[in-house]
Amino acid sequence: MSQRVNGVIARAKGAPVEVATIVVPDPGPGEAVVRIQACGVCHTDLHYREGGINDDFPFLLGHEAAGIVEEVGTGVTDVAPGDFVVLNWRAVCGDCRACRRGRPWYCFATHNAAQKMTLTDGTVLSPALGIGAFVEKTLVHAGQCTKVDPAARPAAVGLLGCGVMAGIGAAINTGGVTRGDSVAVIGCGGVGDGAIAGAALAGATTIIAIDTDERKLEWARRFGATHTIDARAGDVVEAVRALTGGHGADVVVEAVGRPETYRQGFYARDLAGTLVLVGVPTPEMTIELPLLDVFGRGGALKSSWYGDCLPTRDFPLLTELYRQGRLDLDAFVSEEIRLDQVEEAFARMHTGGVLRSVVIF
Repeated sequence: MSQRVNGVIARAKGAPVEVATIVVPDPGPGEAVVRIQACGVCHTDLHYREGGINDDFPFLLGHEAAGIVEEVGTGVTDVAPGDFVVLNWRAVCGDCRACRRGRPWYCFATHNAAQKMTLTDGTVLSPALGIGAFVEKTLVHAGQCTKVDPAARPAAVGLLGCGVMAGIGAAINTGGVTRGDSVAVIGCGGVGDGAIAGAALAGATTIIAIDTDERKLEWARRFGATHTIDARAGDVVEAVRALTGGHGADVVVEAVGRPETYRQGFYARDLAGTLVLVGVPTPEMTIELPLLDVFGRGGALKSSWYGDCLPTRDFPLLTELYRQGRLDLDAFVSEEIRLDQVEEAFARMHTGGVLRSVVIF
């Protein structure tokens, strides 16, 4: 029997979100129903509401979540009812050309649930990032469920499902930060602070946080930044060089997704340094760089997809580091809210006053 639960939907571009009754089907082959315990309010959800992803309205928002597996369909063996899981939006297929080459974090055919959740009138919902977790229970592909230590706080480890993992992975998986490196992070929201925390975990000795908001720079210090730069106060590139012996950083993580900050990152890295783009640009944005500088500065220009993570590898590891007190995921949780307060959380997101609002069920 299908179930009826409460969830947050975006009916039309720019319209305020609303709580509606969602029909959740019984899980089919390879699927699971998960009872959500906590879900972070990510900027991507706001992009969906604003029509910045696509126009496949109405959307069932939310994707950065943790919860308990309630029921599984036939053929599911990796998770079972009662398992505590963090949801992921890149459930690898195991058979595409990336997976066959041993690079499953680049999987080009990730799994989602085959069935659709609907409104009570039968209107089909588009779940954000194939998850849709601003809801009491959601239907996902079983591969989107990653088991982690059930002793972990759902509001904290659920954030591994998107923003925090994207930042940590941008530094460690994509950027290859290692002991002794110098790292600069442009943009110190949830993703940028994840990159700072990742750089600290990897043993970077100089970690430079760059933002225009002093509150965010203060948060960055908590996650491991050794230096901060107020981008309004002067030339960011020169400021980074001044903190790195005149050379620039070994790795720069751009967590804003704008041409002007990408250009800063390009020149703020050392010769043969690495620039990682993890901030998400909008479709109309372009970048122009002198080709001679691209050649002459060497190094690598990379984009980081979901922190190039492999959920089955990274989520349990990072949860264990959290449990050991070596990764402060609790510090990312600015506030805990109700399901009917998501629209207010979007408004606070615009002011920059929160790292993450987290819906608690």
